[in-house]
Amino acid sequence: MLRISVFQALRLLAASRVPLLGGPGARCYGSGGPTVGSNAAHPHDFFTTPIFYVNAAPHIGHLYSALLGDALCRHRSLRAPSGAAARLSTGTDEHGLKIQQAAAAAGLAPRVLCDRVSAQFRRLFRDAGVAATDFFRTTEARHQEAVQHFWEVLAARGLLYKGLYEGWYCSSDECFLPEAKVTRQPGPSGESCPVSLESGHPVSWTEEENYIFRLSQFREPVQRWLRSNPRAIVPEPFHRLVLQWLEEELPDLSVSRRSSHLHWGIPVPGDDSQTIYVWLDALVSYLTVIGYPNAEFRSWWPASQVIGKDILKFHAIYWPALLLGAGLNPPRRIYVHSHWTVCGQKMSKSLGNVVDPVACLDRYTVDGFRYFLLRQGVPNWDCDYNDEKVVKLLDSELADALGGLLNRCTAGRINPSGTYPAFCTACFPTEPGSQGPAVRAQAEDYALLNAVAALPEQVANYYDNFQIYKALEAVSSCVRQTNGFVQRHAPWKLSWESPRDAPWLGTVLHVAFECLRVFGTLLQPVTPSLADKLLSRLGVSAAERGLQQLFFLPRFYGRQCPFEGRRLGPETGLLFPRLDQSRVRMVKAQGT
Repeated sequence: MLRISVFQALRLLAASRVPLLGGPGARCYGSGGPTVGSNAAHPHDFFTTPIFYVNAAPHIGHLYSALLGDALCRHRSLRAPSGAAARLSTGTDEHGLKIQQAAAAAGLAPRVLCDRVSAQFRRLFRDAGVAATDFFRTTEARHQEAVQHFWEVLAARGLLYKGLYEGWYCSSDECFLPEAKVTRQPGPSGESCPVSLESGHPVSWTEEENYIFRLSQFREPVQRWLRSNPRAIVPEPFHRLVLQWLEEELPDLSVSRRSSHLHWGIPVPGDDSQTIYVWLDALVSYLTVIGYPNAEFRSWWPASQVIGKDILKFHAIYWPALLLGAGLNPPRRIYVHSHWTVCGQKMSKSLGNVVDPVACLDRYTVDGFRYFLLRQGVPNWDCDYNDEKVVKLLDSELADALGGLLNRCTAGRINPSGTYPAFCTACFPTEPGSQGPAVRAQAEDYALLNAVAALPEQVANYYDNFQIYKALEAVSSCVRQTNGFVQRHAPWKLSWESPRDAPWLGTVLHVAFECLRVFGTLLQPVTPSLADKLLSRLGVSAAERGLQQLFFLPRFYGRQCPFEGRRLGPETGLLFPRLDQSRVRMVKAQGT
C-alpha cells in the first residue's frame, strides 16, 4: 500500500491554504521510519516514577506522579514499532532517618511501618490502573547488593573519602543544607528556630565523621550534559533553574551517617559504623530494578524519569553526578511536575484538606479521575483541586461531548443495521469545492478531517514535550468539532429509505466513527477502560488499536476500509454517566 507519511502530509498542509486530505494513500501513523513523534531510535524505553517515601499514606500528588509515568509509558507503547518495548517502574523508598522516626512515633518496628504503607501505595496504583512493570521496594535484598556495588565502584574510582562533616541537616527532607539555604523563623514558643529556606522544615547542626562524595568535581560535567541536551529536563524553566543552581559553588556531598544515629538503612561496605545516605540508596533503585549490576541493565538504561519539583536537585544534580562518577550515562530525560493545592491552599493534615485519592477514584471512577488529573495538571506550575471542578470537567468532556457523540451515532434509530456504514466519495470528494449532484460536504467538514488527521502527530509531540494536558485539550477540541459536524448535518433528519439521503447518511456516520476511532486510540494512555469500551463499541479489535495500525479515513484516499460493513460491538450503556446526576441521586438516597 502506498502511504503518505505524517511529515509529508504536514508539510503539504502547511503550504496549502485549503486543508489537504487527498493523496495517493491512506493516512498512516508510525510505519516507515521512526514512530510518530519519536525522539530516539531505541529498542527499549524505560520510564520511572519517584519511589515514594513511606512515612505517610499516599495523596493525590503521589498518584499524579504515577499517572504521568503511566501515560508516558502507555503512549510510547502505543506508537512503538514491532519489537520495541516500554517499561514502567514505581515503588517505595523505605530507608532513612525520617522512616526510623515515624516508626518510633507509631510504636512500630520500621519494617512493619514500611510493609503497611508500601502496601497502600501498591494498592492505590493498582486500583488506579497504573500498569507498572515493576513495583520496587528499597528494602529488597537485591537492592542492598546493587547499592553496595555502586558504592564500591565510586570508591574504586577515588570519589569517596572519609572526613568530618559540619553543617545543617534537615531530617524531614533527608538532606544537608549550606548556610545560605537556612533561615530562621519563630518556633512554637516564640523562640527563633533554624529552618530550610526552601521547605520550611526544621534543621539541626550536625558534626560527624562521614564518607563524602567528590561532588565538586562534577559541576562542569553536569553543566556540559545539560547545555548539550536542552531537553534533558522538561519543562524548560526547570532546566534553566538547574543551570542557575550550577552557577553556584557545588560542595562535596556527605553520603553516609553514623550507624549509631541511623540504623535503618544499608551498611557501608566494610564499615558497619556507617549507614549509606538515604538519597544515594534511593537513587540507585532506578538501576536495581533493571538488573544492576548485572549486564542486562544496560539494555534499559538510561531512563526517562518523572519527578516532583521538590526533589529536582537530587535527580538533576546529585544523580547525574553519581552516575557519571560510576561511569554511567545520566538519565535520558527528567520530566518535572509541580504540586497540587486544594481550593488554593497547600494540602496539610493540620488544615484537614488532604484529598484521599482512593475516595476520588471511587467517586469519579478510575478513568474519570485519571482524566481529571492529567487534563488539569500543568507541570510548569501548581494546580488546584476542588470537587466542583472535577464534576464540571468530566460531565462536559467525557459524558456530554465524547459519550454523547458515541451514543448518538450508534443509536439503533439512526443506525438500525448496527454496522460501520459505508463512505460515499461522491458525497464527500477528495478535492474541496468539487461540484456534482451528490456532493454534500462543506468547507467546515474538510477542516474537521484535517484536524483529526493531524491529531495523532500533534498528540505525540505534546507527549514528547511533557504536555499531556495539551494533548487532551487537542483531543477535546476535535471531539467538539466532530459534534459540530454531526449537528450540522443532522443525520437523524435523514432517511435510509431515500436514495439521495442514504449515501450521505452513511458517510456522516462513517466520518463520525472514524473520528471516534482516532479519539479512542489516543485516549488509551489516559483512560484505558473508557477507551476500550469506546473502541469495542466500534468493533475495533485489540490488534487494531496501535498507532502503527491507525489509518484515518482510508476510503477518502480511495483505499479499502477494514471497518466498513463490520458489525458494531455490543451496546454497553453510557460511555461515561454524568456525575452531577449521579450525585443528585446519591443525595436523594441519603435523605430518604
